[in-house]
Amino acid sequence: MLELPEATVVSRQLNDVVKGKRIKQVVAAATKHGFAFYYGEPSDYDALLRGRTIGETKPFGCRVEISAEGAVLNFGDGVNLRYYEVGAKLPDRHQMLVVFDDDSALVGTVAMYGGLWAFPHGAMDDNFYYKVAKEAVPPLSAAFDFNYFQTLFNEKGLKMTAKAFLATEQRIPGLGNGVLHDILLNAKIHPKRKMNTLSDRERQELFGSVKSTLSAMTEGGGRDTERDLFGAQGGYKTKLSANNKWLLCPNCGSAVRKEAYLGGSIYYCTDCQKL
Repeated sequence: MLELPEATVVSRQLNDVVKGKRIKQVVAAATKHGFAFYYGEPSDYDALLRGRTIGETKPFGCRVEISAEGAVLNFGDGVNLRYYEVGAKLPDRHQMLVVFDDDSALVGTVAMYGGLWAFPHGAMDDNFYYKVAKEAVPPLSAAFDFNYFQTLFNEKGLKMTAKAFLATEQRIPGLGNGVLHDILLNAKIHPKRKMNTLSDRERQELFGSVKSTLSAMTEGGGRDTERDLFGAQGGYKTKLSANNKWLLCPNCGSAVRKEAYLGGSIYYCTDCQKL
């Protein structure tokens, strides 16, 4: 799933390989998927995008957004994006295919769920979730400092557990269930810990871990549980994830526990992260 590190990495790669290319053809919803979501009618995408030149690609939250001369391509967190060089065999099944004038291609596929939106610039500005994600302060920006982080500890936030605080409501855009485990391990905070029990020092530790862990994941080319635009595994080795086959804490060697919680799995060290 695309989260901030992967969205950032894929956006950089798209700027390297597709910026300046002209769109030759767009095929959307060729393979039906009950949880692939589109803006309007996917059959209209080709008419909207054909002949437009790709501009800048930017990440925001868990999304990747490509500008194309007054139109926009926007991909949500559940979309796998792959770039195919000229002459490469394209997959038979896909939810979006964008062919460029040099016959290279960008393919979007959905596993569990995901949005593949194409729309005129500004058409989504009144969409609440799109607007919130785009206007939120990016966690790796200078504006996301400790003073800003403190403002997230409002009455509602203080009542939440650490997992809910970090990964819901786009409170911190791009930070989801995939990246939060290493963040909480590095801060030594249990995912079920109530935020109103954190000391001032623990708030500082959590803030520092959000910044440093997301930065390490991004500069590492994304997490090793995900793949980039070319299908390569991310270079950041996750500490707590399905890739930790022995379920041992890399920091202290104690047992790592996996549980179902708030609609997904959580991992935590039984020694480093006391509840």
